[in-house]
Amino acid sequence: MIRNQEKLAELQTRIRTFVREVAIPNEDRVEALDVVPADIVEAGRRLGCFGWSIPEEYGGAGLTTEELALAFIELSQCSVAYRVHLGTNAGIGSESLIQDGTEEQKMRFLPKLASGETIGCLALTESEAGSDATALKTTAVPSGNNYYVLNGAKCYITLAPIADLFTVFARTDLNDSSASGVSAFLIERGAPGLTTGPSTPKMGQEGAPIGEVYLENCKVPAEAIIGGIAGRGFKTVMKALNKQRVNLSALCTGPAIRMLEDAVRYAKQRQQFGKPIAEFQLIQAMLAECKVDIEAAKALILETARKRDRGEDITMDVSMCKYFSTEMCGRVADKVVQIFGGQGYVKGRGIERFYRDVRAFRIYEGTSQIHLLNIAKRLLREEVARL
Repeated sequence: MIRNQEKLAELQTRIRTFVREVAIPNEDRVEALDVVPADIVEAGRRLGCFGWSIPEEYGGAGLTTEELALAFIELSQCSVAYRVHLGTNAGIGSESLIQDGTEEQKMRFLPKLASGETIGCLALTESEAGSDATALKTTAVPSGNNYYVLNGAKCYITLAPIADLFTVFARTDLNDSSASGVSAFLIERGAPGLTTGPSTPKMGQEGAPIGEVYLENCKVPAEAIIGGIAGRGFKTVMKALNKQRVNLSALCTGPAIRMLEDAVRYAKQRQQFGKPIAEFQLIQAMLAECKVDIEAAKALILETARKRDRGEDITMDVSMCKYFSTEMCGRVADKVVQIFGGQGYVKGRGIERFYRDVRAFRIYEGTSQIHLLNIAKRLLREEVARL
């Protein structure tokens, strides 16, 4: 749902200006430093991207799902590191709190998340609890006077080394190994017993750190539980991820658009056999396939976003979005490297950086294989219901 087309167009123009004048010229700098510098973060704060999804009453822009998808498609047409650092607060960094937080929790944390003063992260994944998130081992044991003591470790947590606010999922009912025994906690950096490791070395996405979160006798008040009621954490994260998978799908589409634009420009300039390679039909075919893939992903994402804005069940739709868009981005990256040839494999053009960066899309927030299983289960359930 688009509430005001003129205002949305103005926002999109501002984002394009940021991407063109600030983000793209600094891509090599971000990769070399392995950090998004403070001046670029400040430019992102002026753009307002930290609070795009946060309701207006808490200092955000309150964008609808469709508006947010369109904004993210624009923002992500540059190095993936930017969308991680500047876009997480408008996604999984705040969504659990938006969905199920108490009014007191929202008033305390959302304004700072919206401004970018506070960086949020979602601490769910563990070494033995990835695709099977309910297998988490982190515990939160009640301790007199309305407190809980948390013990455990999280891994591959986006922005963990620099985050200020952690949405931590732990098992509060040790006798219940199902999703019903899981609760979500809001824990600030500096809480006794919570520490983070350094940035984990990885294949790509330099400037967008991931890392481990350690909880060693971390004592927090019961009011830290999102919504104030134990046992609802898994339902909370599923609601957050349903929204985030639309966001991630949009964030995968921006890099594909950028790569295709770079490939078209290169194909027109690169000469072989006395003419631009754009004149060769096999090059044209790869460019055309990329364009079809991108437009199909956009159509699926925006229709799913509209369905969510209408209040419809999008459980299967978000899996289709996440699966198709992430796989699409990988296909585009592979074709673009092929079009660039040797120039696409060596550093300097930025194409090999995108090739490495987008590979993670098909893994996090549900692997492609998990989403295929989700789609199949929903499809078969619907078929049985019709019989």
